[in-house]
Amino acid sequence: MPLWRSLILNLADRISPEKLPPLELTSRPVDTGMMFGDRLALPWFRTVFANISDVVSPEMGPPLELTSRSVDVGELLADDLSHGWWVSLLDGLRYRLSPERQPPLSLTSKPIAVYGARSWLQLLDWSSLLETPKVYLADAPVQTQLIAAEMLETAPTAVAATTAAAVPVDQQLWAAQMQFKRDISRSRFRQKIWMTAIAAEAVFLLAYIFNFKF
Repeated sequence: MPLWRSLILNLADRISPEKLPPLELTSRPVDTGMMFGDRLALPWFRTVFANISDVVSPEMGPPLELTSRSVDVGELLADDLSHGWWVSLLDGLRYRLSPERQPPLSLTSKPIAVYGARSWLQLLDWSSLLETPKVYLADAPVQTQLIAAEMLETAPTAVAATTAAAVPVDQQLWAAQMQFKRDISRSRFRQKIWMTAIAAEAVFLLAYIFNFKF
């Protein structure tokens, strides 16, 4: 509908609204209490006194009658989040020391690369990252090493040029190796930090438990 037509129809409904027959309800109305819009329109002092009266003398409703069979869903998420951090820590230690025995998982789909290890670099176990067999490169000949040592003593610049020309270095492979070594060192540093934090939390928890009990 174009804008001008909608504007004309709205003005016509505003000036001369359509006369409709009265509404006839065939169902029984249900008392739903105060509507949400009316509740928001109340002044603040009425809501304060209503809340105080609900706390002091709450309305006693009839007992709830369940017609369906209840299902055990375990602990609710809200109850789990309301626990203290030490409960989560003890549960994690218990699961770590004595994990729950589950039936073997039957996979019906084709497995994919571990965490996308083929598309991007991730610090994982060597067994999951290296899928190809190890390649052992041959050692440099002894004669070449002796010649290089003699040239290094006489002319270092010439030896560097000869070595660079004799053994070409792949820049991309070298950059990848250096990046991988940096990632491993950072991962070990983060691991030490996390282990220190966990040990400190465990010591604090044990001290808190013993002080609380004794």
